[in-house]
Amino acid sequence: MERHYRVLGKVQSRILKMPNVVGVGVGYKQVGLNRTEKPAIIIFVEKKVPKTSLPRSQKLPGKINGLETDVIEIGRVRLMERVMKMRPALPGSSIGHYKISAGTFGVVVRDKNSGEKLILSNNHILANGSNGSDGRASVGDAILQPGPYDGGKTSDKIAKLVRFIPLVKSAQPADCPVAASVASIGNRFIKLIRPGYEMRFYKYSRSTNIVDCAVAKPVNPSLIGEEIVELGAVSGVGEAREGMWVQKSGRTTGVTFGQITAMGVTLKVSISDEESGWFNDQVVSDVLCQPGDSGSLIIDKENKAVGLLFAGSDTHCIFNRIQNVLKLLDIEI
Repeated sequence: MERHYRVLGKVQSRILKMPNVVGVGVGYKQVGLNRTEKPAIIIFVEKKVPKTSLPRSQKLPGKINGLETDVIEIGRVRLMERVMKMRPALPGSSIGHYKISAGTFGVVVRDKNSGEKLILSNNHILANGSNGSDGRASVGDAILQPGPYDGGKTSDKIAKLVRFIPLVKSAQPADCPVAASVASIGNRFIKLIRPGYEMRFYKYSRSTNIVDCAVAKPVNPSLIGEEIVELGAVSGVGEAREGMWVQKSGRTTGVTFGQITAMGVTLKVSISDEESGWFNDQVVSDVLCQPGDSGSLIIDKENKAVGLLFAGSDTHCIFNRIQNVLKLLDIEI
């Protein structure tokens, strides 16, 4: 294709000055939806216009210096502002409870009872990782878009927290009056010897989680859109299967894809630097993810929802089965 690049360098500025042209490059000619093996100079236009409606001076050449051209309608090209304020806000963009950093707006769902549109993401994104009684979040709390870490402020409130499934941690501060009384007495003695130390009691739980999810109601339905950034509309609900090809669109790493590594997984997940929790009936995939991608919807090749991403490592991501999420929150896609 060396000749194509040489010719492109000579005619690029002239082609880019033509009306409706937004880009030019070198690639393979397409016929319909199929790519051929024939090299061509590719001309990108915002919108294709019938040649018969164009004056001769605006018609794009079928060949340039004897080389084939191909005109492709690409639409309006823009930055994918995942971490910026977006109105309407779209799934795949930054969002978060006003007390957290930022996560991902997963998908628009409907309340089964009221029919209202709701925003779906993780508990730790929309409800600050609350167990339901720790005061970390309350129904009605402000949800910002973008999330606070990305510059979201009170004026960027897009929704309010509606409900969430509490997160059960492996060890939580004990709320037993007896334990509190013993700790109080013990601390009096400790302060005489080590003023900087304090006694605390923790309650260990054998309970496990099967989801990390929450929903928020938009302040105004017009403030949100339903198409996932770069992936489009969700076509329904599917079933995760071993070895299945899946993808996601997240706040941090954008669109990534891979295969399901294992299902029916039980594993320990670090919820914070000091807290952890056990999760069962999870799905592990080699899809790339990083902090901030939590809350992303996992979809298959047909854009059917199969999971909700909530955790990951350097090599894998972990997600809840979407059926568990929909059932426990009483919502539908």
